[in-house]
Amino acid sequence: MHTASFAGVQDAARQIAGHAVRTPLIESPALNAHVGGRVLLKAETLQVAGAFKFRGAWNRISRLAPDELKRGVVAYSSGNHAQAVAAAARMMGTSAIIVMPADSPSVKVEGVRSFGGEVRMYDRYSESREAIGEEISASRGSVLVRPFDDPFVIEGQGTVGLEMIDQAKAAGAHIDQLLCGASGGGLIAGINLSMAALSPHTPVIAVEPKHYNDMQLSIAAGERLTHPPAPGTICDALMTDRPGELTFPINRRVDRVETVSDAEVAEAVRYAFRVLKLVVEPGGAVSLAALLAGKVQTKGRVTALVLSGGNVDPALYAAIIEDRFDPETWGKTA
Repeated sequence: MHTASFAGVQDAARQIAGHAVRTPLIESPALNAHVGGRVLLKAETLQVAGAFKFRGAWNRISRLAPDELKRGVVAYSSGNHAQAVAAAARMMGTSAIIVMPADSPSVKVEGVRSFGGEVRMYDRYSESREAIGEEISASRGSVLVRPFDDPFVIEGQGTVGLEMIDQAKAAGAHIDQLLCGASGGGLIAGINLSMAALSPHTPVIAVEPKHYNDMQLSIAAGERLTHPPAPGTICDALMTDRPGELTFPINRRVDRVETVSDAEVAEAVRYAFRVLKLVVEPGGAVSLAALLAGKVQTKGRVTALVLSGGNVDPALYAAIIEDRFDPETWGKTA
C-alpha cells in the first residue's frame, strides 16, 4: 500500500510539472514594515481552479489507469477540492461527479460546472458526504478522490512546501516559521513532509477558524477528536469536523495550533485586497489573519505563509472590503 512520504512529494512535483502553476512567493514591503519582519506569501490563489487543491487532484487523477478513467471519478467537497477534481478530470478526459453541501458558495458550484463536473447537493448537517460519495463510487464504479485522506493527494499538496523552500532560498531567505491553514489537514501534512526533510528545525504553525479547532483539540489530546457543535464560519473551506486518518499522524509534528475569529479573517481578506492587491477567500486567509492579529512573533524573523485559495463568494467579499461585514449577523438574517 502506498504511504505518503517526502520521496512521494518529490515524485508529485515531477507529476504536476507543466500542469499545475508554480505559484509565486510574494513579498510586500508594506506588510514587512507593518509586522517588523520579512513575510513570504505563497499565492495559491493563482493556482489552476483558484486553490492549492489542484496539485493533489492532478497527482491522483493523472495516475489513473485507462479503465479507471473510463468509469470517471467522484469527490466530495465544499468547493475547492470539487473544482480541482472537476478541472483535473476534464484535462484527463474523464467525467466527474462532485458531492457538495447545499450551502456552498455559488461561485464554487458554478466553478465545478464550468469545468464540466456534475454536482450532487447534500445537507451537511443531516447527511454524510462520505457515505454519499462511497455510494456513488460503488454504484457507478467511479474512482473516489478523497479531499485529504489519500497519500497521492497529500503528496501533491506537499509540493507547495517544496516550492516555498526553494523560492525562499532564491530570495536569500531562510524560513524561520511557516503558517498554514488546517482543516482535514492534507495541505499542512504535505508541507510537513517537505519541511521535515528539508528544514526540520523550522516551526510549522497550523491555523484554524475559532470554533472549528479540531486539530488544536486533537494535537493536545494526542488522538483525533471532533470539535463541539459550531455556530458557522465564513471560512467555508475549513469546516471539516476532525483531522484526517492519514493526515493526523503526520501533522502531530506541528509546533502549535492557533485559531482566528471571523472578524480577524475578514480583516485579513480586506488587507489582502487593499495592500497586497490579492483576492483571497476567508478560508485561504487564516494564516494571514493570525499574522496580522499578532498571534505569532514576527519582529526580525522570516515568516512564510500560504494564501491557500481565492474562490470567495462575491456578496461576502463585497461586504468585507466595503466594511459592511458584521460577524455577529452575517448569514443569520434574511
